[in-house]
Amino acid sequence: MEGSQFFPMVQSLRALYARAIVTCALTGYAHSLSTFQWPNPQLSYADSQIYEGSMSILTQGCPQRDNTTIPAQWLRIAYHDMSTHDVDDGTGGLDASIQYELDRPQNVGQGMIESLNDFKAFRIAAPFFGMADTIALGAVFAVAGCGGPLIPFSAGRVDATEAGPATVPEPQQDLASHTEAFRRQGFTPTEMIGLVACGHTLGGVRQVDFPLVVTDTEDVVQTFDTTTNFDNAVVSEYLQNTTENILVVGPNVTTRSDFRIFSSDGNVTMQSFLSSDTFSETCGTLIERMINTVPNGVTLTQPISEPFDYVINPSDNPSRTITLLWADRQGSSCPSTGCTSPSTSSQQVVFSLIGDIQGLTGTRYSFNATINATTSLSKFWFEINENDGSDPVVVDNGGSGFVVEQDTMFIDNSRSENLFLSSSFTDIRKVIVAVRGDASSSVSITTFDPNSPASAPPYVLTVTTTDLQLDESNPSEGGFTFFTANVSETVNFLNIVANVDGTSYTQENFDMTVVNFPFVTL
Repeated sequence: MEGSQFFPMVQSLRALYARAIVTCALTGYAHSLSTFQWPNPQLSYADSQIYEGSMSILTQGCPQRDNTTIPAQWLRIAYHDMSTHDVDDGTGGLDASIQYELDRPQNVGQGMIESLNDFKAFRIAAPFFGMADTIALGAVFAVAGCGGPLIPFSAGRVDATEAGPATVPEPQQDLASHTEAFRRQGFTPTEMIGLVACGHTLGGVRQVDFPLVVTDTEDVVQTFDTTTNFDNAVVSEYLQNTTENILVVGPNVTTRSDFRIFSSDGNVTMQSFLSSDTFSETCGTLIERMINTVPNGVTLTQPISEPFDYVINPSDNPSRTITLLWADRQGSSCPSTGCTSPSTSSQQVVFSLIGDIQGLTGTRYSFNATINATTSLSKFWFEINENDGSDPVVVDNGGSGFVVEQDTMFIDNSRSENLFLSSSFTDIRKVIVAVRGDASSSVSITTFDPNSPASAPPYVLTVTTTDLQLDESNPSEGGFTFFTANVSETVNFLNIVANVDGTSYTQENFDMTVVNFPFVTL
């Protein structure tokens, strides 16, 4: 296909290596997780949601909702979901079972359903990133959005398909019951004090949900402290006897659960939390443990605390050049004058709340290369040259290059289209798959759509398998035949299976969130 765009490199390499190179406000050359190697769709997707996803929009600045804050609601649902864990038998944990437990008294509150509706609306669920991961990420954003510590995020939780045990602690229970509940979840008595204080720096108690706690019907919400931010005011006000925390000084002695917990060690732990640094560090550690509490057999990724993208010196160097290089499938590397392509464009990266807090700035570089169809390519890599006399830096996936496993079947980015149907005001995607074969080949795609049709929880991915049809509008070219199908614009991942001359080829976890199909209005 010499003379025409070929293979997924036409996607500005975003689908091959999402956000290949980013200029960040860090010094030197680094990689945030030395063990990360492309391709790893789970880690790449988690990284993109943390640093460029849209979820943090609802937590930045600790915004209010329903006389409380959205972050308070998101942090509460994360704890309630986790609290089904039992260290004795390894069951339960943060697994999105909360979706099946909303009818329980301990899970009462409009914030629960609103939070799940928030998570559904962002449409970030994927085959390897479900509602449980989304709830955990929501807790990370909730804490950061209200000025709390940055909590590293690990992905890999597995969504439950049924309710867990009804083990959320309740205000009317005695200290022994609370201590046992937290022990079962994996926390010591001292850690119980810390986790309750960390959780109750946000939010409060709603009268309509807990009338035995908030007995004054004129009070809509009784907040735990006088600030909305993630800070140690809940501690200082308690120790100074100025607190209005209804779970400490409420009229119903039976429901003063925070008082019983906070004072259980003679206030030793609470006294230590008068140090803002100690409070922040302890909360960061405990909440990370909380969201990483999962059933036995579930393995989480290593924690992500920095972007995976290769980072270079923060100075804006107009002389910098970024070059794409590749080797052909015959095993030889082309000379520098042959298989190379300079970046064709660049744009500033818009970071999420976490990136902003870390002071990151970045530039994404795009590439557009023409590849010979016969020799094709086996791998690619990048070279960063500051053109200041220093040696160029090679970005090559830990020395192995970014390997292209097969080129018999792939999505053709330049032929695929985003279609806007003006008659119905709907968007669909016309996906074109190129197959190195003739019309006797067969192709099917399995799509993963996070836009659940359910009107109430539980919300699960919509998974659909579709056989592609021969695309009459794109005649065969260069030994390739083109097949097509329309998919919803909300589909975020798909798997492709093609049978060509009796051989099956697959491409899994193709990321539709990073493609740039041309727009067409019909």
